[in-house]
Amino acid sequence: MAQHVHHVASSQKALMLEMKSLQDEPVEGFKITLVDESDMYNWEVAIFGPPNTHYQGGYFKARIKFPVDYPYSPPAFRFLTKMWHPNIYENGDVCISILHPPVDDPQSGELPSERWNPTQNVRTILLSVISLLNEPNTFSPANVDASVMYRKWRDSKGKDREYIEIIRKQVLSTKADAERDGVKVPTTLDEYCVRTQVPPTDDGSNLLYDDYYDDEELDEDEEEDEEDCCYDEDDSGTEDS
Repeated sequence: MAQHVHHVASSQKALMLEMKSLQDEPVEGFKITLVDESDMYNWEVAIFGPPNTHYQGGYFKARIKFPVDYPYSPPAFRFLTKMWHPNIYENGDVCISILHPPVDDPQSGELPSERWNPTQNVRTILLSVISLLNEPNTFSPANVDASVMYRKWRDSKGKDREYIEIIRKQVLSTKADAERDGVKVPTTLDEYCVRTQVPPTDDGSNLLYDDYYDDEELDEDEEEDEEDCCYDEDDSGTEDS
């Protein structure tokens, strides 16, 4: 019992720190809130489809559920928005190495080093999910039909468009959700790169700098940050050559 209480205390503290860090320095293309203010273990995630990819303009909702012994055990990541993707189950659960406990499982084709460990965090999960959307792993798919369709698209160099057409339909169908939630979905790299910050609740002394600068005032560090913050068009995995 004492150990359980200790886990809860330390995992709550870890999650509070992570939430604060993600609100101070958000990951581009994500907005994070608690499902219920009194529960640190359930997070709601809004994901904006990255520009220059097939997901551009999409608004996808997901939940992250944390175990009480976080960060020693991984959270679960589930999409609430319907997703057609080789690594997402019918029920929305995401199948990705980083969310698997680090047991040695030669069958899975995953190295223990690719799996969860306590140095991973929500930030690394979000980045992994975004890169998974753009570059599915077809080795052991969660959705076999989507995987077969994705491979046809990839191997035909984009001539077989069935996979992409389903994704574009899903992206379009998320517009109604975005409108209902009063969310403006970024569609350009510039909009996507502005860090979506939750407004401060204090006297506003730490208002978000990113929204207020003039380009001339950026020093070099900031300019580098702006360049680093998004996908290069080359590697967005959408070349239909």
